[in-house]
Amino acid sequence: MQVKPNIRHINSAQLREHLISLGEKPFRARQIEDWLWRKGVHHFGSMTDISKSLQEQLIAHFELLPLQEDITQVSHIDKTIKIRFMTHDGHKLESVLIPTPTQALLTACVSSQIGCSLTCKFCATGKMERLRNLYADEIFDQFHLINLQSIKHFQKPLTNVVYMGMGEPLLNYSNVISSINRISQYGEFGFSPKRITVSTAGIVKMIRKLGEDEVKFNLALSLHAANDEKRSAIMPINDTNTLQALVKALHFFYNKTGNKITLEYILLNNFNDDIQDAKELIKFAQQLPCKINIIEYNNIGDDQFESSQEYKLDKFVKTLTLHNITVNVRRSRGKDIDAACGQLANK
Repeated sequence: MQVKPNIRHINSAQLREHLISLGEKPFRARQIEDWLWRKGVHHFGSMTDISKSLQEQLIAHFELLPLQEDITQVSHIDKTIKIRFMTHDGHKLESVLIPTPTQALLTACVSSQIGCSLTCKFCATGKMERLRNLYADEIFDQFHLINLQSIKHFQKPLTNVVYMGMGEPLLNYSNVISSINRISQYGEFGFSPKRITVSTAGIVKMIRKLGEDEVKFNLALSLHAANDEKRSAIMPINDTNTLQALVKALHFFYNKTGNKITLEYILLNNFNDDIQDAKELIKFAQQLPCKINIIEYNNIGDDQFESSQEYKLDKFVKTLTLHNITVNVRRSRGKDIDAACGQLANK
């Protein structure tokens, strides 16, 4: 039996051509795409302004394979919401809705892969096998369904999207870019690329490709150590994507896009949190137009690392600010439901 194509995997021109072959007017493609992307419907029968006969033609010729919400958990501490989704082929992935304390910002943290291949030592997802990349429509579904949760729980739509969930976004480049284009083009409330951030562990050639493509969204680098020996010890990707190579790629990205870079730095007790580490981070940061987010380490079920002590965090941050580095301390949210940074692992 011939497999029907996923209607969200074809482009506008292909959809128009198919509709014309069925004797339909080309403008029907715009209507259908509006239902698929702006309104996020998951059934052809929900497309109420197209005829029953065309709905049946779509059912006969195409698949529509949305994510399904599996389990939803709400933090009793800070109202963070974690959702486990199921794909049509039985895989599981997690996404998070993160409210700030005042709910001024409501951020969707979406996944780009099922599992991850990078084996970062401080990340629960890195302990999983990478099963496959997520398709653009599956990433879009996370955004759309989390937005519905935001409206349901907080009576407001999302304000931001970060690609900081499961997986390395730049190793799923085409699907990530396509999903961002869909969110920007069709996402509810005119979602601006300036409210979208993609986080990478540091894939040099793909950072350069972002620059070549002159993307409009923000870029964050998961740094976590500013010397090669330490960074390679916790992030094996650094063996082939060194700090010097990353600086050159990030300069290229900035020159092409004009977008400042965010450096993400998890403080690990007695590993990367002393004054010498801070000085190395200052030296690295001073080479780039950037700001730094200091992130608390979150337990992932082993004894390899623990969170830096508060007095060391304060001293580390003060050292950075004395050198005119823009620093934000990101406090963990959703720890009680394993939804905090580094904890996503389908637990």
